[in-house]
Amino acid sequence: MKQVNSLLIIILALGVFGIITTEMGIIGVLPQVTQKFNISTSQAGWLVSVFSLVVAISGPFLTLLVSGINRKVILLTAVLSFVISNMVYAFTTEFDVMLIFRILPAIFHPVFFSVALVVAAKLVPPEKSSKAVTKVFAGITVGFAFGVPLTSYLAEKISLEAAFLFGAVVSMIAFTGILIWLPSMPVKEKMSYGKQLGILRKPQLWFNIVTVIFIFAAMFSVYSYFAEYLGQVTHMNGSWISIMLMVFGIIMIFGNFLFGGLLHKNLIKTVLMFPLLYVIIYLIIYYLSSSFLPMVVVVLIWGAVHSGGLIISQAWLTTETKEAPEFGNSLFVSFSNLGITIGASIGGWFISHLGIHQLIWSGIMFTLLAFLTIIIKIKMFKSNAEEVNVS
Repeated sequence: MKQVNSLLIIILALGVFGIITTEMGIIGVLPQVTQKFNISTSQAGWLVSVFSLVVAISGPFLTLLVSGINRKVILLTAVLSFVISNMVYAFTTEFDVMLIFRILPAIFHPVFFSVALVVAAKLVPPEKSSKAVTKVFAGITVGFAFGVPLTSYLAEKISLEAAFLFGAVVSMIAFTGILIWLPSMPVKEKMSYGKQLGILRKPQLWFNIVTVIFIFAAMFSVYSYFAEYLGQVTHMNGSWISIMLMVFGIIMIFGNFLFGGLLHKNLIKTVLMFPLLYVIIYLIIYYLSSSFLPMVVVVLIWGAVHSGGLIISQAWLTTETKEAPEFGNSLFVSFSNLGITIGASIGGWFISHLGIHQLIWSGIMFTLLAFLTIIIKIKMFKSNAEEVNVS
């Protein structure tokens, strides 16, 4: 049983990997998508923003609605939606069809995350639950490190169809593993809707939510057009862009540990430092982006800082959701994706109206807004902030 449970945790992590590959892999193949459907970069950007918008809208509500359904059924349904959607991406000849099938997996995205983390914790003894959850969560970073660049590489070297079929195969493996090895897991005790929704009455939570939205908008207003930016401004070819995507993702793994350690030492100082650090990175990108070798170095630093945004946002929001952690996780997934939607949309506007080189200023704008909301939250709830930092 112990070996089966360990295998299941890997399979759940693979499912998370498939989700990130499907959601973010599109970023690395936007140039090929624009060519296939003969559309503009800003139009192709809707494949990123629509996915995130649906996650943002459906996340908390769907998580509440399915809280009484057998966990195995939910996981299988969610993963199957990713298999079907990737198959459609591979073979459709209509951009509108592809856009519609970005909605289907987006609906199940936050549900899979919330349920997979809970299931992983239940598969091991209580004292090992945090490690099990960490392993499943690692699917996110590995997705950025290998799923996104591999999708880009396959599109460049083989075909766009092969890139999307890769995502379908990964999700199909996860589906098969869950179907065979995960036992039926009916819900025995269900937390009331009222208790979970009660945390939304905390004003300090909403300040944290707004901060998360701005941080993700700051990150993804630029990162959503990573391939286009390096191609048009730095003049990298497809192979170099794939390498940069992979390097960016690998560095994110190290950045995750770096910022995790900083958060452990001092949460508030780390949260305050992050947006200022990101402004510096964006300014460096803006002034060095036309130089090939300096941009290669900058991408390394950018990847490390980018990963910090993920862990810092999650830590900052969940300091106010300890009474209902599962619902709190769904809020994080939902509002971080709302930030991605806003960021990708505004980034697309900057490209269309000001040119792709000016895209960086959209990221700087959102980063400064995030810093402002952090300062306001700390000043308004000073005693609460000190308590959070100590804990």
